[in-house]
Amino acid sequence: MRLDKFLCDCKVGTRSEVKEQIKKGHVSVNGSVCKKADFQVTESDSITMHGTSVCYEKYKYIMLYKPAGVVSATEDKTDKTVVDLCPDYKKYNLFPVGRLDKDTEGLLVLTNDGELAHNLLSPSKHVDKCYEVHMKYPLGMEAITALETGVSLGEEGISAPAHVEVISDRIIHLTIREGKFHQVKRMLKAVENEVLYLKRLRMNGLSLDESLEKGQYRELTEEEFCSLTQVLPSFKGIEAVIFDVDGSLVDSMGIWEEIDIEYLGRFGIPVPADLQHNLDGKSYQETAIYFKEHFPIPDSIEKMKADWHEMAVDKYAHEIQLKPGVIPFLKKLKEAGIKTGIATSNSKSLVGHLADNLGLHDYIDVILTGDEVSEGKPSPEIYLKTAKKLQVDPAKCLVFEDVPAGIQAGLRAGMKVCAVRDEYSRCDDVEKHKLADYYLEEYWQLLMMKI
Repeated sequence: MRLDKFLCDCKVGTRSEVKEQIKKGHVSVNGSVCKKADFQVTESDSITMHGTSVCYEKYKYIMLYKPAGVVSATEDKTDKTVVDLCPDYKKYNLFPVGRLDKDTEGLLVLTNDGELAHNLLSPSKHVDKCYEVHMKYPLGMEAITALETGVSLGEEGISAPAHVEVISDRIIHLTIREGKFHQVKRMLKAVENEVLYLKRLRMNGLSLDESLEKGQYRELTEEEFCSLTQVLPSFKGIEAVIFDVDGSLVDSMGIWEEIDIEYLGRFGIPVPADLQHNLDGKSYQETAIYFKEHFPIPDSIEKMKADWHEMAVDKYAHEIQLKPGVIPFLKKLKEAGIKTGIATSNSKSLVGHLADNLGLHDYIDVILTGDEVSEGKPSPEIYLKTAKKLQVDPAKCLVFEDVPAGIQAGLRAGMKVCAVRDEYSRCDDVEKHKLADYYLEEYWQLLMMKI
């Protein structure tokens, strides 16, 4: 881009001001003074003004804890605006992404990125907004069902399906995907209730940093930006959905961490901090080989596998639970005529116990495990074999995975991949966001979508 535009985007002055600085020889490009405003530069060039390095940063993304009494606008003749609360960023010409009512508190994103704002506010993007709602009256089951199905908003028709989480007698968390005027208040009024206090907690995957005081703000981290811009999966053209198990379909990764600690402890071996990461995607056999190569364990590979199985079988048969919303989602897929499969690096026996305990056989058409393939993930073998058993073209399959190795396996198989949030792979979230086509916080988010 032109040198003067580069400097303007870096917010070191107006176009006329930076042209004047260039003309006076105060700007250098890669160590040489440059007096041409239209000189072409890139982000990789080293550019200084008055001897100080200028870094290209066109857009800013700010998290603000909006207090009540402040309006969501860039300027107002009578009231303080959310932009007024961020004087340090005045030169960036920030604006709020959407709006919160004057008396509503909570998360508000400020930016100068118009494309991002459009994507987050577009109804077609299915961006969730979660609110803490304090109500005048308790909410009965009939009212909850009405909110989750859709209530009348007068001339604007019926609201889209919402999600209700009951926190206490008169407090709920309400998640919606629309942004109609006073929508939450109108939805509660439609079920003969009244909002006494309203606070936005989350927008898409971005949650309000509760360490911020009202009126405080800060820039988003890279992980938070990824969460804000995450995209929920599309089911257009999808004929089969294939699930990984551990960390994707069930909350079980903590079980394996406990088993590793106990098993290695038998031999007086401490657990390396990166062990789980190094084992991601490996089959039972590959994991045993890894242990044999990296730890002084006298037992055979088959003995190790047998010991792990004995340690895990009771937990898989009785303790491990599905992630919230999985069964309703599986029912929705079945009703839509979409085939389902499981493709896991775990053993056939353990997955069998799990499927029996959780009633998965009623919803899953094909189960393939690490015992039935020669290579673990990130090899695409297990996903390609599962698609073949389902008799579905890999390009028409959608995969749900929680770790980078599994995401890579699905992508290498030519499938669309949705990364799944799991506490044990949070450290990989930025990589997961970048690798996968989509990202999912909770399965109930999919219950609000049309499949």
